[in-house]
Amino acid sequence: MNRPSNTFDIAIEQGFDFLSPDYAELFDNSAATAFQHPLWLDTLYTRLASHVGATPLVVVVRHRATGALAMVLPLLRIRRGPIRTVEFADLRVSDYLAPVCSPQVFSELLKDESACAEIRCLVRPFDLLRMTKLPDGRLPIENLLAAPRRIAMDTNAYATVLVAPFEQWRASALDRSYQKELAKKARQLQKKGDLSFSCCRDSAAVLEVLDVMKKFRGPRFQAHGDGDLLQRPEYYGFYSDVAQRGLGSFVRLYAMKMNGEVIAAVLGLSHHGSFLVIMGAFDIAGYKSQSLGALMFEQVAKDCIERGDQMLDFTIGDEPYKKQFGAQPSPMWTVTQAGSTTGAISLFALKQAPWLKLAAKRMSEFRFLPTRTSTPTR
Repeated sequence: MNRPSNTFDIAIEQGFDFLSPDYAELFDNSAATAFQHPLWLDTLYTRLASHVGATPLVVVVRHRATGALAMVLPLLRIRRGPIRTVEFADLRVSDYLAPVCSPQVFSELLKDESACAEIRCLVRPFDLLRMTKLPDGRLPIENLLAAPRRIAMDTNAYATVLVAPFEQWRASALDRSYQKELAKKARQLQKKGDLSFSCCRDSAAVLEVLDVMKKFRGPRFQAHGDGDLLQRPEYYGFYSDVAQRGLGSFVRLYAMKMNGEVIAAVLGLSHHGSFLVIMGAFDIAGYKSQSLGALMFEQVAKDCIERGDQMLDFTIGDEPYKKQFGAQPSPMWTVTQAGSTTGAISLFALKQAPWLKLAAKRMSEFRFLPTRTSTPTR
């Protein structure tokens, strides 16, 4: 039998309050990402988890001496067919997954064998432990859970460093020929009418733009697996809730309008001097030759620089346009561990047969909403 830690109190708190001041303080001092933000996780657990039959598995570690939070592992239990999985709270909406903990405390936890043993016991039972979308250089969650070494995912994340003024960034990040091409497209677009670019400032504007995004994205992604997430009421509710509650601080929703009508939009998160792109939508049918997406991201970069941001993060996905804006690839990692014979067989089959992996992915997309692919198709 495992002996309890002398330093930490560890428990599962299914009803953990991600909006509490304690969690806000922990998050602010942690190495977590925007996708572990209090508002993001509160909305994910309350609005999405029940729709896929996921059970919250929130591992909470507190300092025994003070009762203060030391670490939170926001996990979920999900049954995918016969397979019982434990995974990070993602449900296709998050790009980066990480423990909510400072590097110093995480190091202390790793040295506490009793604490590690307690955590490993609490996350069981499972057939398969899946820790995907782990950013490069973050806390080694596999060491905490005694899981196999992480392996690289087949996709990267991309981000471009921003420098002021905008003209300097544009000259250094974009090829000269691409700069000229976008300038030409912008002039063509401006001749079509009254063109404007802005960031939504109230709930009414948020709902107006999200409705247009839903309209633009539906036909475009209809042939991509199970289509666009905005078409699903539960996901539309998630994004609209996060956008309205986080507007002006954590969330930005940009809109480009022609004669007062939205023709392009970008939704993203603001975190520690970075703007992380979550979702974009463009009136491609109405403006086929105007490169709306590129012009929109150029304006987003300009606004970010004027706000003092240091990074424009295009997040996961190897779309070519990201490199055109000077974005550099960063590897993403995954950790998997079998917890039963069934899990071991499944893991072996997925590793040995790529076509089985694809078939399993298609099946789970249809029935169980697994992790997503890349930013535009979210």
